[in-house]
Amino acid sequence: PAGTWLLYLPCTWSIGLAAEPGCLPDWHVLSLFGVGAVLMRGAGCTINDMWDRDYDRQVVRTASRPLAAGDISTFQSFVFLGGQLSLALCVLLCLNYYSIVLGAASLCLVVTYPLMKRITYWPQLVLGLTFNWGALLGWSAIKGSCEWSVCLPLYLAGVMWTLVYDTIYAHQDKKDDIIIGVKSTALQFKEDTKQWLCGFSLAMLLSLCVAGMNCNQTFPYYSAVAAIGAHLAHQIYTLDIDKPEDCWKKFASNRNVGVLLFTGIVLGNL
Repeated sequence: PAGTWLLYLPCTWSIGLAAEPGCLPDWHVLSLFGVGAVLMRGAGCTINDMWDRDYDRQVVRTASRPLAAGDISTFQSFVFLGGQLSLALCVLLCLNYYSIVLGAASLCLVVTYPLMKRITYWPQLVLGLTFNWGALLGWSAIKGSCEWSVCLPLYLAGVMWTLVYDTIYAHQDKKDDIIIGVKSTALQFKEDTKQWLCGFSLAMLLSLCVAGMNCNQTFPYYSAVAAIGAHLAHQIYTLDIDKPEDCWKKFASNRNVGVLLFTGIVLGNL
C-alpha cells in the first residue's frame, strides 16, 4: 500500500544520509526498517480503524473496513494490534539504546493521531509529525544519536511533504467529512488548496537543501531535489481537487518523490 511506502521512505533518506561518503546505505538497517514500516503502518491502521469505526460506517470509501462492517470485534482488533506492536518491538530492540527510546517515543503520536480530525482542521500536520519519525530514527540507528543540523531539516521536509500529499488525499472524502463533522486541511484550505500546497512544497525543498548542505551532499542529491520540485509543481498544477480519482492518483504518485530522493542521496554519497 502507498501508506507503507510513505512511512518507510523518510527512514531510507535518513539511513542514506548517515552512510559514510563513498559507501552504500546499510542494507541490514534498511531491511529492519522495511519490516518495521510494514508493522507500524499496520498498527497505525488498526488503531485508526478502532477509533473511527463509527465514522467509517458513514463514508462510502471506508464502510467495508472490517471493524466498520462488523466482520471482527473490538476485542479481536486489540489482540491483532498486540501482535503487530509486539513484532514491531522485536524490530526496535535490534537497534541501539538511543534509537529504542527515540522509537518508543513515537507511539504517543501513533495512538493519538486518529483523534486529531475530531478537534483540529490540521490533522495532516500531526500525521506528518508521526509518519516522518523515521527521518530522525534512521540516522540514530546508524550513528548512535541524532545530528540535529541534518535530522531536523530532513524531518521538517518530511512533515511538509506529508501536508502536501495528505491534503490531496483528504479531498477525496471532503463531502462525507462535512456531513459527519470530521475536520481536515482540505476543508480548511478549500479553493485555496493549491496555494497552500505550493507553500508546503517550497518549504520542503528548502529544508532538503539545508539538510544536504549540513552533511556535505553532492550534485546528484541536489539534482534529485530539483526533480522533486518539478514533480510537485506538475502534481499541483494538474490536480483537480473535485475529482476523487485524480486526488488518489496524485497522492499515490508521491511514492516516486520519496524513491527519487533516496536515489539522489545514494548517488550523492557515492
